Amino acid sequence: MESVVNALNAAIWSPALIYLCLGVGLYFSIRTRFVQVRGVAEMVRLLRGGSSAAGVSSFQALTMSLSGRVRTGNIAGVATAIAYGGPGAVFWMWIVAFLGASTAYIESTLAQIYKEKDASGQYRGGPAYYIEKAMRQKWYATLFAVVTVIATGLLLPGVQANSISAGLLNAWAVPPWMTGVGLALALAAIIFGGVKRIAQFTEVVVPFMALGYIGVAVYIVATHSAELPAVFSLIFRSAFGTDAAFGAILGAAVQWGVKRGVYSNEAGQGTGPHPAAAAEVNHPAEQGYVQAFSVYLDTLLVCTATALMILCTGRYNVVGKGGAPLFSGLAGSETGPAFAQAAVEAAIPGWGAGFVALALLFFAFTTIVAYYYMAETNLSYLTHGRGNRWLLHGVRLGVLLAVGYGAVRSAALAWGLGDVGVGLMAWLNIIAILILQKPALVALRDFEAQKRAGKAPTFTPAALGIPHAELWTERGRPAVPEQSEGSHRF
Repeated sequence: MESVVNALNAAIWSPALIYLCLGVGLYFSIRTRFVQVRGVAEMVRLLRGGSSAAGVSSFQALTMSLSGRVRTGNIAGVATAIAYGGPGAVFWMWIVAFLGASTAYIESTLAQIYKEKDASGQYRGGPAYYIEKAMRQKWYATLFAVVTVIATGLLLPGVQANSISAGLLNAWAVPPWMTGVGLALALAAIIFGGVKRIAQFTEVVVPFMALGYIGVAVYIVATHSAELPAVFSLIFRSAFGTDAAFGAILGAAVQWGVKRGVYSNEAGQGTGPHPAAAAEVNHPAEQGYVQAFSVYLDTLLVCTATALMILCTGRYNVVGKGGAPLFSGLAGSETGPAFAQAAVEAAIPGWGAGFVALALLFFAFTTIVAYYYMAETNLSYLTHGRGNRWLLHGVRLGVLLAVGYGAVRSAALAWGLGDVGVGLMAWLNIIAILILQKPALVALRDFEAQKRAGKAPTFTPAALGIPHAELWTERGRPAVPEQSEGSHRF
């Protein structure tokens, strides 16, 4: 099984996809005039948008997106990237995040433009929807939807469950089967509650877990501040192959940095547009800004926190092409959660391994919830928004079984299957947004023009020459209601 998965990964994650991710990010950065730099203040301001009966708030959409972006890849994935790509892989993760924020703007704005309402009156959208409506290629949209149901319903949840299991086993010797059963039961209680319950769950848990994790990282980095100059120097030297120890794996630094960067921040992968489409906004560009911001939060904050904890404490392994260690700060050959656990344990003896295990539990569990939402959305697309009770129950059962199985299977197989899912979605989505970029760019210019004129931006697709945006056309100017007392405010 592992040999087949490895062969698939070698084909899917060829240098072509690596450079496509970087090239597309650079291209969209230029086309949007680096919206990820110019629009930071707007990104923060837009988080205050309200919700409606049909859609979630901008903040809830952000947390739903972050629950997919902030996950085990931010802990175990960073450690694995360092193991196989050296410290220089961290630099390439930063580059992917910076460039990928513009890609996230494009795909998320497209999702808003072409979103629909399902039979229950909830907003649904994502790559399958904008591929069909804007590209007019039903077969391509169906292919993406099928791949996404398989990837997010069967392949990717196992990675998250596996890392939770490994973290709990390492911290408290919790048997993997017990972790699998517990995760499946907790997940079932949430996913049978619908989209609103998912949004309410992530709105509370995601900020809590991210701030707590970053807080501990800041403490550890502050207590090892003397190491920071050497750490940053090592990252940049090994990123460009000028470090004597890591120069031999320069290609691996780029490959693993981009691979794990895309896996972590999801820019271009096609997962982020799903929660983006669920938001209630007055203009599609608003969710483009918000989702671009989520890429920053994911990689530049959480992934960097993990990397600095590992590198500042020297608790990492790096292996060469043949598997021989180039450097080892650990007694064993761990490449996953044990990296971060060892780093935090070194700084906070007796508490480190348990803290990281809990962080993994929150990070990865909310990601599994987000994956289910994406699988459900694409199932809704395949059933034309009418839903099918038996198919829906089948997807739910599939996710629960994937979580239980992932908790007990090997880490190599879990990550391999996850990479297959990520890679297939990225290929299909990136090609689509390259073809369909114009409406997102038109929306950006329209939004900015209205802001400069002192107006509250609204969206009229017909006036902009954007066809097939039926939901926006039917409702005219969308009215976002005032926030209720229970809504989130900054």
